[in-house]
Amino acid sequence: MPLPEFEDAVNDAIDRIPEEIAREMTNVGIFVEEEYEPQAWEDPETELLGLYEGTPLTERDHWWEAGSLPDRITVFRGPILRMCESREEVVHEVLVTVIHEVAHHFGIADERLHELGWG
Repeated sequence: MPLPEFEDAVNDAIDRIPEEIAREMTNVGIFVEEEYEPQAWEDPETELLGLYEGTPLTERDHWWEAGSLPDRITVFRGPILRMCESREEVVHEVLVTVIHEVAHHFGIADERLHELGWG
């Protein structure tokens, strides 16, 4: 799937976030990157479909607004394309990945997401 089409799938997934939830997403950007670059302490073979970086809404308090950078959600195109066999699978996996990372922005942990079927 070409990059513009993949970005469209990400935008479509963002558009599926219910309005009342989207309104609560503050100071967060959503980006597409080709590959995840593992940190020095991680296995060099680590592959992620998505990554949330920031301070979840549940952990923000009065100090947070003082110069905090925007939170960042990244969707990694390469791993998603490698794991999917059709356009429909890519679109579905992008949706699951976006929902999963947005949930982290709201303070929902991986364990709970797995229980809910979004892991």
